[in-house]
Amino acid sequence: MVTQGNKKQQKSAGRSEAGSSESVVRTGAAAHPAVDETRTRAVPTPRMVNMTVNGRPCSLQVEPNWTLRDVLRQKLGLTSVKDFCNGYGACGSCTVIMDGRPALSCMALAADCGGVVIETAEGIADARHPLIEAYIMNWTAQCGYCTPGFLVTAKALLDHNPNPTVEEIKEALGGNLCRCGTYPAHVKAIREAAQVLRGEK
Repeated sequence: MVTQGNKKQQKSAGRSEAGSSESVVRTGAAAHPAVDETRTRAVPTPRMVNMTVNGRPCSLQVEPNWTLRDVLRQKLGLTSVKDFCNGYGACGSCTVIMDGRPALSCMALAADCGGVVIETAEGIADARHPLIEAYIMNWTAQCGYCTPGFLVTAKALLDHNPNPTVEEIKEALGGNLCRCGTYPAHVKAIREAAQVLRGEK
């Protein structure tokens, strides 16, 4: 039997449940605010980059995510810059000389290379550097894929150390990998080129 008191209790319980439900809804709304459609995210834009490559000034418009390797190969046609490790910076085949030091072009963003001076294997060959002849005479290339990276690293070494020891040569080439196993030939070629540069051969 439903009495007046029971009706009052039921109404009170109903109001309590409704309030609890509203509280949950309000809490949920606060926890998940509506997305502000007026807010926008900045989109990276292309950038003009000026650099010197193999003695020639270059002005290029580059995307923010382009690597220096991509720009050298695809925009400037310098195909000596290779990619043996899929851009992990682990093989040395993409090595270039940047501001006098060997650098992995796959690990550098082109957009950050404004004002730099870059030298590739093409530039070394055009200058008829003694390393070119020494590399040919000592059979440093088998498949040849890794050879430009070794050549560039060797040039950077001789630029700073015209009379390197065998150990110094091995240390300098430590980041360059060769699946064909031509490592001993590179050491011989670099020593011979060093002798030519010193006027001893």
